[in-house]
Amino acid sequence: MKKLLFAGLALATTLPLAARDADTTWTPKGNPFCTHKYLGDPAALVDGDRLYVYAGHDECPPSKNHYVMNEWCVVSTTDMQTWTEHAYTLRADAFPWAKGEAWASQVVKKNGKYYWFVTCEHRTIRGKAIGVAVADSPLGPFVPQPEALITNDMTKDTPISWDDIDPTVHIEEDGTAYMFWGNQQLYYVKLSDDMTRLAGPIKPVDIPGVWQPAFKAGNDGCSSYTEAPWVHKHKGWYYLTFSIEFPEKTAYAVSRSIHGPWTYKGILNEVAGNSNTNHHAIVNFKGEWYFVYHNGGINIHGASYRRSLCIDRLFYKGKGELKRVQMTTEGIWGKQ
Repeated sequence: MKKLLFAGLALATTLPLAARDADTTWTPKGNPFCTHKYLGDPAALVDGDRLYVYAGHDECPPSKNHYVMNEWCVVSTTDMQTWTEHAYTLRADAFPWAKGEAWASQVVKKNGKYYWFVTCEHRTIRGKAIGVAVADSPLGPFVPQPEALITNDMTKDTPISWDDIDPTVHIEEDGTAYMFWGNQQLYYVKLSDDMTRLAGPIKPVDIPGVWQPAFKAGNDGCSSYTEAPWVHKHKGWYYLTFSIEFPEKTAYAVSRSIHGPWTYKGILNEVAGNSNTNHHAIVNFKGEWYFVYHNGGINIHGASYRRSLCIDRLFYKGKGELKRVQMTTEGIWGKQ
C-alpha cells in the first residue's frame, strides 16, 4: 500500500500544467489528509459554507535537500469529510516582479474581493519579496499586481535575504487590514483600503521573552522567533501564533490590541513529524476551531521538502490561553 501511495504521489507531482484541467475529489481517512500531492505552508479561508486551504506545491526535486516550489494549489470542503483539489493554480512566475519560488502565502476576503498575498524571489532586488494578486472569486483567476508590496531593501533589522516571507493578514471589524510577516524578525504594517498598497510605516513587533535580532544582542535564554506568523481574534483576545527555533515548534502570544503589547504564552504545537518547518493556519469553520498544518508524514525520505497537509482541533482554555495542539494520525476523522 505504501509503495502504491508513493508512486501515485510521484505521478501527481510531475503532471504537466495542461493536464490539470479537472478537480480531484477524495475522502480523508486521517493525517495527512491530502495524499495525492505534496502540499505545505497551508493558509485557511472560510467563505460561505466552504473552507478553502491554500498551500504551496512541493514538487519532487532531483536532490532531497532542496525546495522546488513553483505554484500554489487550492483544496476545499463543505463538510470536512469530502475534499476537492481545484484545477486552478497560481504560479509564482505570474507576478511581473518575481522570478519564481512559491513560498508561503495567504488569501483573505474584503469587500467582495479576494486577495492572495504571496512570497516569491524578486527578479531584480536581492532576496524574497511579498506581493498580492486580486480576484472576484476564491478560485480566481487572480490578477497579480505589477509591483511587490515588500522588498528586502525595505527591512534592515537582519542582514539575511529571506526575512521578508510568510505574509499573514488580519482584518479588523472596521475593515482596517494589517499584514504581519518575517523570518528571524517579525514585522507588521497597515494596508490600504484596496489591500494593494502600504498605508503606514513598517514596524517591528516586540514579543518579550522571544528573541529577535532587532531587540537583543544575544539570546539570553529566550526562545528564538523563526517565521510563519498567523493572527486571529477570539473573545476580545488577539492571538499571534508563530514558529520558534529550528526544527520549528509553534508558539503563541496574546494581546488586547492588534498593536500589542504582546504577552508570550509558550509552545502551542511541538515539532511536526519528519519536518523541520512547522507552518500553520487557525480557522473557525461551522462552530469548530481547527489547526491546519503540514508534516513530512508520507515520504520519509523527502522530509521537509515533500510536506503534507494535516488538521487537528484547536481548543481554548479561557483568559487568553490555548490548549496545546495534539497532533494525531486520526486527525479530525477519528474518535474525539
